[in-house]
Amino acid sequence: MFKTLADAFKIKEVRNKLLLTLLLLFIYRLGCWLPIPGIDIAALGVSVEGNTFLSLLSSVSGGALSQGSFLALGVSPYITSSIIVQLLSMVIPSWQRLAKEGGADGRKKISQYTKITALIIALAQAIGIAVGFGTADSVNLNVFGGSEVVCYIFIVLMLVAGAMFTVWLGEKITEIGIGNGMSLLIFVGILSSAGSAIMGNFSDLAVGGETTQRAVWQLVLFVVALIAIFALVVFVDGGERRVGVQYAKQMRGRKMYGGQSTFIPIRVNANGVMPIILASAVLTFPQLIMSIFWPNSNNAFITWWNTYIGVGSWVYAILMSLLILAFAYFWTMVQFDTEEISRQIQQNGGFIPGIRPGKPTAQYLSGINKKITLFGAIFLAFMALIPTLLFTAIGTGGLNSAFSATGMLIVVSVALEFDKQLEAQMMMRNYRGFLK
Repeated sequence: MFKTLADAFKIKEVRNKLLLTLLLLFIYRLGCWLPIPGIDIAALGVSVEGNTFLSLLSSVSGGALSQGSFLALGVSPYITSSIIVQLLSMVIPSWQRLAKEGGADGRKKISQYTKITALIIALAQAIGIAVGFGTADSVNLNVFGGSEVVCYIFIVLMLVAGAMFTVWLGEKITEIGIGNGMSLLIFVGILSSAGSAIMGNFSDLAVGGETTQRAVWQLVLFVVALIAIFALVVFVDGGERRVGVQYAKQMRGRKMYGGQSTFIPIRVNANGVMPIILASAVLTFPQLIMSIFWPNSNNAFITWWNTYIGVGSWVYAILMSLLILAFAYFWTMVQFDTEEISRQIQQNGGFIPGIRPGKPTAQYLSGINKKITLFGAIFLAFMALIPTLLFTAIGTGGLNSAFSATGMLIVVSVALEFDKQLEAQMMMRNYRGFLK
């Protein structure tokens, strides 16, 4: 990947796109450190660290939420709206037609629906967080003349504006830069949180004595475990089952077409981190609601929930694994339509050797996909639980939350995808030069 980057900077067109991408990412990171006026950052940081869901949201945004910044919501509203719109596209017939048959205009309308949904979600999240700011005494009301209403309205407007500005930045990166803009924004946010956690861990090294020796061994063990986990993620991410497809020869006029062999790649982890995101969102949603509306409550039910069902409990680990398995199969059904693939193969005069075209082909692909999905779901369940337990056993403090399972999977997948797109840009440039 580093060689690809070095070669890309030698090509003017690709270099300009890379520099534009870096500039827009820098603007995003700058917005993540611009605090909203009137917010007590120190008090807010304490309240965010005490909430599991808000801590995860803050780590994905590179610490923007704990800083009470303009871009505190990050890409969270857009990601949630994308999932909702994609699911609704399967239920609403008119949206389904737009997604499948609408072409460029259909994709544009779906994109508009996604932005509108993101605006609504950002408004709901901003109101919840603003209420949480006030009840946690994280706001200086003197800045707003002592009025809570003016304070809440101002914070909500700033957070919503920041969320929609983040969406605009992501689209601009996709349009004039290299790679998927939203993915790169999440990527830099996670790397920023990880970098801050690593630098914070070095403070123990300056203490001296037994504390320093323990910190050094913890850091060494953590790095070794992290490299092993990254290697496992890269290995599984590249794993796929290739189903061979043979196309029969056809005479069209005086020319003969077909007679080629190709394959359908079915990836082991085709779902990416989506099952983990959906499972964690379902399990942490009750804690989010309780922490927003009852942040300092000593209610017996809330205490029981956080102790026995909350993050870190055995019940949570079991439910997390089961939900990952369920959402893995569900998301596979959404993304991999075996009926549609079988129909396209048959229309193009293709067939899978030994399998009859039509329904038998769809059943064959469905059977393979279910087996592959099972291994992918087990891998995701492993990634969601084992690394966290391993890092906790090593005892590296803030590094545990910075290098979450979701974060590591996102970092690897985005880095690999960016490398592929960068190579594609260089290849397109070479082809144009050859044609000239």
